[in-house]
Amino acid sequence: QVHMVESGGGLVQPGGSLRLSCAASGLTFSTYGVGWIRQAPGKEREFVAGMSWSGGSPYYADSVKGRFTISRDKDKNTVFLQMNSLNPEDTAVYYCAAARYGSTYTNIRAYEYWGQGTQVTVSS
Repeated sequence: QVHMVESGGGLVQPGGSLRLSCAASGLTFSTYGVGWIRQAPGKEREFVAGMSWSGGSPYYADSVKGRFTISRDKDKNTVFLQMNSLNPEDTAVYYCAAARYGSTYTNIRAYEYWGQGTQVTVSS
């Protein structure tokens, strides 16, 4: 059974930083990619960042390029999203998810397994 559990969300002031974590289990990670997707109130889910578990260049939404960094710790089966220079438009529930290796990681429909989400609120 696949489990993906996010943590690290919270309230942060504009310009601040947060680091999200996602502990994953139940997958053969070499055959999957991982990503972060967010959903703001009243809006559809949108792709934020994604990468192959085995490595390679990550993918980012234009809105977060240069501010967010996705990474993973293979030994701990954990995915991270380092978020810097946060602004109120980044307020959303952030989900980590897994898609089969070779999928289009920027397409949220490619993701098969999802965590429950963690709330990020950017406000002064």
